[in-house]
Amino acid sequence: MRKWFGASGVCINEENKLLMVLQGKPEEVKKWSVPSGGLEIEESFEECCKREVSEETGFIVEIADKLQVKKGENKEIGIAVEVHYYLVSIVGGERMIQDPYHLIYDIDWKSIEDLKKLDLSFPEDRDFLIDCIQRFRAGKGLHLRS
Repeated sequence: MRKWFGASGVCINEENKLLMVLQGKPEEVKKWSVPSGGLEIEESFEECCKREVSEETGFIVEIADKLQVKKGENKEIGIAVEVHYYLVSIVGGERMIQDPYHLIYDIDWKSIEDLKKLDLSFPEDRDFLIDCIQRFRAGKGLHLRS
């Protein structure tokens, strides 16, 4: 089975909203996700996360903490998936889509209420992302989950 590795950036602002992107191939229904993408050759997961956030949103971020590693399989196409999620904070840049693959259509900050209703690219992330916002709002640490 082939393996695919990637990273995602979870960025929560002072209004307790999550940075998200609307994405999809031209022929697909567009769905929301945290900025994320695939690991490039000789790139660390942290570097991948920072690059993907920058490409998809224009923001320059620093890694604050590692949140979780999500593993799964798509047996239909024979791919094992491993995605590393990081809490990130914006340190520069400006809101601008720079995606070289032209798969990003919008950038927005979403509340917990929005997350409950949004059509997500990865619906299995919904509870995790809501929990991240709730813990962030409560001032609790967002450390690696096993």
